Amino acid sequence: MALTLNNNTKDRPLCCTMSSCCSTKDGCSANGQGNGDKIHDEVKEYYGKKVKTQKDLETKACLMMPSKIPSHVKQALSAVHPEVAARYYGCGLVVPECLEGAHVLDLGSGTGHDCFALAKLVGEKGHVTGIDMTDEQLDVAREYVDYHRDKFGYSKPNTDFVKGYIEKLGEAGLEDSTFDIIVSNCVVNLSPDKAAVLREGYRVLKPGGELYFSDIYADRDVPEHIRKDKVMWGECLAGALWWEDLVTLAKEVGFCTPRLVSAGLVNLDDNKPMKDLVGDIKFVSVTYRLFKLPQNTSKEPAQVVYNGSVTGHETNLKFDALHTFQEGDVVEVDAELSAILQESRFADDFTVRPASKKSKADPKLCCSGAKGVPTNPFEGPLDKESSSCGPKGCC
Repeated sequence: MALTLNNNTKDRPLCCTMSSCCSTKDGCSANGQGNGDKIHDEVKEYYGKKVKTQKDLETKACLMMPSKIPSHVKQALSAVHPEVAARYYGCGLVVPECLEGAHVLDLGSGTGHDCFALAKLVGEKGHVTGIDMTDEQLDVAREYVDYHRDKFGYSKPNTDFVKGYIEKLGEAGLEDSTFDIIVSNCVVNLSPDKAAVLREGYRVLKPGGELYFSDIYADRDVPEHIRKDKVMWGECLAGALWWEDLVTLAKEVGFCTPRLVSAGLVNLDDNKPMKDLVGDIKFVSVTYRLFKLPQNTSKEPAQVVYNGSVTGHETNLKFDALHTFQEGDVVEVDAELSAILQESRFADDFTVRPASKKSKADPKLCCSGAKGVPTNPFEGPLDKESSSCGPKGCC
């Protein structure tokens, strides 16, 4: 059953509340920006002092994982040191496809759980950098750099960790157009300035690069009384962005339209005080992918054929909530997705040709119409696989 999105704030400007972005807009007061340092300090205390293991979290919002994980990803996750794994707090799985040789940045890397798994997947020629603002978590991550080098059989470590704020990557020494992929797991919601996070992410990505991240979103603006609760901040709910604001922010920064990969409702039934506090607000754990296309990229609908070359996805490749590409099938895609597949690291994995004006004339054509961009995480059913293009279920 699909959820009904509450649009009671749809016509208001993108305000500078801490649940939005803290960028000054006409008609808004910058009440969020002045509290940015306070929010940072409270989050650092929460994850540096209070939360030592997963058992210390008061909700499961930051522990949501997908039900299906590719076998090669499972192997990489299982290789992470137990102490690092015990201090993992993530609302999804931030392991995108096509990683070999990539340079990856993890925003809010914590003790390095995702970094070390990704280090295995990018291989010895790739590299993973984690950035975090919490000393206690960075200490754990750095302690196990050499352990994972030896575990993976590399001649030298392919991970490093820097201290800094995800809103100020330049201050941490991260340069323009450095990374192929940025990942983040349940961290952007902890930032009091989400516009700055996206701007900095866009800056350090190479043209054709991707921001692939999981986070908590709300079906409306989170009200002031929740945003003032520091436990709700630490539990990833007070800072949750209204999902429509993410779409607006991403486009303003320069990213393509956020493409929804997966979504699952956050259940607060096991914490009555928090459930009473949020009332009828709904929260969802979402994975989105945002691409930075090169300037002046031409965009035209196209037919694409997946060649089955992505490791672990040889038979089919789930790209977003509407597109699962079966190897060898001809699929029509929208103009933006066509550009993404041609300009990103997926370029060698697809054959692209002009869209046919008579789509049904091609006997191998599976999808005879581009399906657009999936963005709304509250459109049901949640936690379902994307539509499949191929003999077992042509979309």
